[in-house]
Amino acid sequence: MKFDILTLFPGMFSGPFDESIIRRAREKQLIDIRLHNIRDYATDRHQTADDAPYGGGAGMVMKVEPLAACIEVVKAHNPSSTVVMTSPQGRRLTHKVAAELALRPGLIIVCGRYEGIDERVRQLYVEDDISLGDYVLSGGEIAAMALVDSVTRLVPGALGSSESAGADSFCDGLLEYPQYTRPPEFRGLKVPEVLLSGNHEAIRKWRRSQSLRRTRLLRPDLLADAELTEKDRKLLTELEREGDGHDR
Repeated sequence: MKFDILTLFPGMFSGPFDESIIRRAREKQLIDIRLHNIRDYATDRHQTADDAPYGGGAGMVMKVEPLAACIEVVKAHNPSSTVVMTSPQGRRLTHKVAAELALRPGLIIVCGRYEGIDERVRQLYVEDDISLGDYVLSGGEIAAMALVDSVTRLVPGALGSSESAGADSFCDGLLEYPQYTRPPEFRGLKVPEVLLSGNHEAIRKWRRSQSLRRTRLLRPDLLADAELTEKDRKLLTELEREGDGHDR
């Protein structure tokens, strides 16, 4: 899986991409991350990458020429990669979207800055827009990091034998069940007995019920699109009868 990141601030990526799962995936050559400084494609001696917006208004806009040149060079080397822009107007990054992107040969991620990017870049080159959510960031770099991380986890072999993406929150449309480890009791709070029982079927059922309970309480909006069995629906009906007081 290839990631080409087009940015005005390549130094922002040195820490996050040199640790944990992403570092191991790079060492295994499961992913290839390359950073491209958009300013390197500016033609003036000041390497200008922004200018005042036509029509007036606050802030600056990323210029079309250096960014277009950068995209064209990178795309020429990776013609099968998809050009993605991090943008608040894009579709929301979800587990489903990350899984879809993980199937593509590569991603060319354009990190926005300032008040935005000249619209002609989107019209000419961008194939997908991705947003982290309905809030404002100083630039697209943090969104690009989140995108690379979420997609990398789904690349076969990226996670170690003790890690699994299949049990993570949102994989089946639900939030993950509560997790515990040693010690069995801490400041009066005990690990649920079922997790100490060794009964794997009982543990599976408990985890599923807790996942449904937590999703209903914290993110009920997810239930509409979740992968639910008939048993799940019956359990949700029981939880509704119990009321929120029993959920907490």
